[in-house]
Amino acid sequence: MSMTTRRDLTPYLLSAPALLLFVGIVLVPIAMTVLLSFHDWGQYKGIDPVLILKNWREIVDDDYFHEMFLRTFRIAGLVTLLAAVLGAPEAYILNRMRNPWKGIFLLVILGPLLISVVARTLGWALLFGGETGVVNKALLGLGLIKAPIAFMFTEIGVVVALTHVLMPFMVLSVWASLQRLDPQVENAALSLGASQPVILRRVVLPQVMPGVLSGAIIVFALAASAFATPAIIGGRRLKVASTLAYDEFLNTLNWPLGAAVATLLLVALAAIILGCNRLVERRYAQVFA
Repeated sequence: MSMTTRRDLTPYLLSAPALLLFVGIVLVPIAMTVLLSFHDWGQYKGIDPVLILKNWREIVDDDYFHEMFLRTFRIAGLVTLLAAVLGAPEAYILNRMRNPWKGIFLLVILGPLLISVVARTLGWALLFGGETGVVNKALLGLGLIKAPIAFMFTEIGVVVALTHVLMPFMVLSVWASLQRLDPQVENAALSLGASQPVILRRVVLPQVMPGVLSGAIIVFALAASAFATPAIIGGRRLKVASTLAYDEFLNTLNWPLGAAVATLLLVALAAIILGCNRLVERRYAQVFA
């Protein structure tokens, strides 16, 4: 083998172990799940390895599954919106801070990522605590509400808990975009007589929008596929696609139907992410052209 040929093969040889690992732990299980979704299942016969469309027809024809997926994407959309509305200003304030406060507050933002999502969700369950929980007492004490709000086993509680869990991803995405922003541009706009709201709307926002969109993709995907938070806060009363697939796998033991639900969720998320990614790429091209 010549030196040139060996040099050409070096990148492929170096990446081969990672590629084999990716195929083994990602692509193969996904392919097996997709194949399983086309199998039959019976209470007494178990899984029958025949190729049928029974599970997919059941999902398409049954309004129960429509409601589950609609609730899943509604919750994911609300979480993404709240994360963007709260996380983008938080990232802007963080970017304007000086050391050592910037490092301290960055650690505060990243700190929740070091704690298990189950522990954080259980913390929210304790704070919600029904009508006599800490959150309701605080809201009543501040006069923001007149009657206690039901947080546990409701979409409101799931949205609040997921927003807290996924907020750091939005903050980090926007903060990364703000690193590209030259502060002299804001000073120039200010010297030309622009007010601070105008600077934020016409100078800062267009340049950080790619970061907002990137963060929205991450938050939406994680919120739509989240399991621990909807399972703990939503319970058995409020199912989403992930908890539905879990129940089909471990409670009813209908693995093919659970595989069909999981596959459909994966395909829907992939389509949404690819579409949004195209939007982000166009936005980057317009802003940084």
